[in-house]
Amino acid sequence: MSANKTLIILEREYLTRVRNKTFILSTFLLPIMMIVFIFGSVFFAVQSVETRKVAVVNDPGFFAKYMHSDSGRVVFDFGADADSTNYVEKGFDGILYLPEGTAARDYLLQSKKQFGLSANEYVERQINKAIENHLLEEQGIEQKMLDSIAAASKGHARLSNKVSDEQGRSKNANAGLAHGIGFGSGILIYITMFIFGSMVMRGVVEEKTNRIAEVIVSSCKPFELMMGKIIGIAGVGLTQFLLWIGLIFILMTSIQFFVPAEVMELARQNPGQLQGGREADIAMRIMETKAEIIEGANWALILSLFLFYFLGGYLFYASLFAAIGSVINEDPQEAQSLMLPITMPIIFAFIILSSSLDNPGSPMAVWGSIIPFTSPIVMMGRIPFGVPETVPYWQLGLSMLMLVGGFLGTTWFAGKVYRTGILMYGKKASWKEMMKWAFRKS
Repeated sequence: MSANKTLIILEREYLTRVRNKTFILSTFLLPIMMIVFIFGSVFFAVQSVETRKVAVVNDPGFFAKYMHSDSGRVVFDFGADADSTNYVEKGFDGILYLPEGTAARDYLLQSKKQFGLSANEYVERQINKAIENHLLEEQGIEQKMLDSIAAASKGHARLSNKVSDEQGRSKNANAGLAHGIGFGSGILIYITMFIFGSMVMRGVVEEKTNRIAEVIVSSCKPFELMMGKIIGIAGVGLTQFLLWIGLIFILMTSIQFFVPAEVMELARQNPGQLQGGREADIAMRIMETKAEIIEGANWALILSLFLFYFLGGYLFYASLFAAIGSVINEDPQEAQSLMLPITMPIIFAFIILSSSLDNPGSPMAVWGSIIPFTSPIVMMGRIPFGVPETVPYWQLGLSMLMLVGGFLGTTWFAGKVYRTGILMYGKKASWKEMMKWAFRKS
């Protein structure tokens, strides 16, 4: 009978939230917003390129020879009769003052509006390159040789990374994609643990405040009520996540239909001839992004482990949020003080995640991915870098085992606290008292 009561509560929690308009809107709008954000970023990165015109004055004679304009960032004009008072009227965005010789360290770029970081870096890079070429020419290296060396070395090296397993088999590695998947997975679990954990806590507080819990507890045990609520809301989160995967896959597959067919075909057949047209640039970036995302990761492994750590992390923390909800009355400050010991490990896990993405094999990343308080977030940051290359099987197995054990431990603790706290009114509880309730003999 106890299992039936838990199922009834589970069904109620699940159906009440799934039928909610907020759930339906967030489920269908979030994937669309994600796709729009990704490909909108590509579109605006191509469309929003702003060329800055810079008048260059006081050229000692060699900068004009070696400084090259970039039509996508900065165009230099060495022949303009411009100064600090009239460069704007003459159609320039800035004026660059060049001191005599090559010994000077400080160069001034004056403008009405601040240049962007990439534009500033490009100007500085061109100045340094011009000085370098001038010094080489002074040592007897001719301009033709410098140009031929520059042409031969431009885009000469293209680095790819392959990783080998114990059997000697190698596969391509994409650090950028692994970084993106790891951070995205970690932040998604980080957010959902707060959202759904708080949802469990608010549900318990509302039932306690409205005295609904007294009615329910009269017909079932508090532990059954807690488990039904936690698993029911977990089902809501899992349903939403699976729908997100399906919708994102459909949108990613069909995104090419939004680009003209002739442009996509041209992009496939003539990738080297697309630099002039912005539509073609966008098409190429969409194709490259799509190929990297779909082909650059072991999605079956990543998604299956994400489901495990998503559910494991949620169940681990949701039981603690439920325990807190059972002892809160109506004081928001009381809730904040009790939530602090729970939220701090989640925040700390995100901090470890940020550092582990650059070094997924560091001791901090390894232990952070094993300890249950931080493993759901940190381990999902390491898995995209390779299993078993970066995450050995023993670390993955130990992490999963520890998380299951942690969930059972927090559920046991929360059940003991819930049994006393749900029927307690008017008295503030502390973590010390909650620990006493947990270890008190029934």
